[in-house]
Amino acid sequence: MSRKKYFTSLAVAIAITSIAFAAGASAQDSTKNLALSEAITATLNNNKTIQLAKLDENIAASNYKQTEAVYLPQVGFSYTAMSTNNPLNAFGFKLQQQSITQNDFNPDLLNHPSGTPDFTTKLEVQQPIINMDMLYMRKGAAKQTELYQYKTQRTKEYLTFEVQKAYLQLQLAYAAVKVLEDALQTTKSVYTSANNHFQQGLIQRSDVLNAQVQVSTVETNLAKAKSNIRNASDYISLLMGQTTGVIYRVAETVETEKLIADTTTKIAATRSDFMAMQKAIEASDLMIKANKMSYLPKLNAFGNYQLNDSRMLGFAANSYLAGVQVSWDIFKGNKTKNTIVTQTLERNKLSEQLAQQKDQGQLELNKANRDLKDAQVEIAQQKSAIEQASEALRILQNRYQQGLVNTTDVLMAATQVSQQKFALAQAVFNSNVSKAYLELLTSSTTK
Repeated sequence: MSRKKYFTSLAVAIAITSIAFAAGASAQDSTKNLALSEAITATLNNNKTIQLAKLDENIAASNYKQTEAVYLPQVGFSYTAMSTNNPLNAFGFKLQQQSITQNDFNPDLLNHPSGTPDFTTKLEVQQPIINMDMLYMRKGAAKQTELYQYKTQRTKEYLTFEVQKAYLQLQLAYAAVKVLEDALQTTKSVYTSANNHFQQGLIQRSDVLNAQVQVSTVETNLAKAKSNIRNASDYISLLMGQTTGVIYRVAETVETEKLIADTTTKIAATRSDFMAMQKAIEASDLMIKANKMSYLPKLNAFGNYQLNDSRMLGFAANSYLAGVQVSWDIFKGNKTKNTIVTQTLERNKLSEQLAQQKDQGQLELNKANRDLKDAQVEIAQQKSAIEQASEALRILQNRYQQGLVNTTDVLMAATQVSQQKFALAQAVFNSNVSKAYLELLTSSTTK
């Protein structure tokens, strides 16, 4: 699976689950202070996706341990009870029991034996000596364990980014609530002034109604913003592996000053997802070598020790057999040859996928750098716009008190101030998310 598909499916799974949890938020949610470092630590310790990645890692390690059979002997024990009147087997049983007498050579007894029992206790040992194909398969299994270790590491890096983004989304939700609370206070003030002017006969009732509508609109938006706090809190709880229903209080948004875009322009070749793909390529190379080595002869030792008796639990006669075997599969109907061709094509496909992932990563890095610069330009512009809009609102409010402008002008100016403040919060959010994403894109490993 490619890195893009892997992390896209990971993000979709998290998002779908978060929506389901968010729908069940109750009005009696508890509140708790939460630092970003706490959220990241809890996620790395408790997130189900990381636990699944570790299970895959453990499975790969267990598969690698199975390849110890290439060195270690195989020992088997058996106890067998048999009875036969087959002439050949009956005579063989007596030979194994070392109980042959002169009378056993009587032709009538040889040709027509009675039922002859045999109880065999056997210990068998097989010792691999030289199996070159299995040695390379073992090396390939070792690469698989490294592959899943890198996948686990990349999963942790991605979820760290997800926590950072979710935390920033929660900060943005709180910022929206603050902006809307200020807007509601301003709008209510305008409504009170408009109502007083209407009572004095200075303005029309339509101005009062417009102010009242604006108050209702801001109150509705404020309610939605508070729901977004619950939704964002539930998402963070999901990432941390905690139960939902807790509203997290977070620090105010701070726009960091470090410009990663000024110093980071190249993707790291040692990024963990790239390294995972590289290990997959190396494992494929080793499997190809393993199949090539299967053309070579194999050398193995074997031996057994057995006890035979005509009585159950009898151990009268003993014997052993030991030897060394050289086996050579000369021709398998071109199966090995075509298997090597297929594996080579699959290895080449992995190489192309790795190159594509690096190109895609560089493309994302370039875009993230531009997004960061755009967000920082927007922050500067929005700060200036807020000052200008606030000054315009102050002037209009003064003129409104003097009856020189109508209510609609003041309401529009108040709305503009709120919009500029939220746009600033959104720009700061975009800037910080871009920086977190840049850290994800440019992370590297020395593992």
